[in-house]
Amino acid sequence: MEGIGNGIPTGDKLILRGLKFHGFHGVKAEEKKLGQKFLVDVDAWMDLRKAGKSDNLSDTLSYTDIYRIVKEVVEGPSHDLLESVAQMIASKTFTNHSQISAVRVKVGKPHVAVHGCLDYLGVEIMRYRTIDAPN
Repeated sequence: MEGIGNGIPTGDKLILRGLKFHGFHGVKAEEKKLGQKFLVDVDAWMDLRKAGKSDNLSDTLSYTDIYRIVKEVVEGPSHDLLESVAQMIASKTFTNHSQISAVRVKVGKPHVAVHGCLDYLGVEIMRYRTIDAPN
């Protein structure tokens, strides 16, 4: 990570967008019983210069490694809050990948019991290894 601008890391990052999984998170009984679709976006900051020069996968982190973490958390044990789901994704990312310096996780529910049109409701968290990782 080269620096932080307006509270957001600057520099290189891996980007995962629009990950969709069926999970059983929420405070309502029907959410835990029937489950629903969740949408997840992840940004993971790390230095990508070596991989850019070498063109070698071993000099970076495969997107599929982060994808697997998101899948495991969202399809795994139920959480009441999306905040908890996002925090678990961030924590596991830091624990499994020491080269990640910061992570932003957005978790959305597109199918919520709200009268009105919307794409999704959700949360977005930002975590930094030096401040609040790995927990």
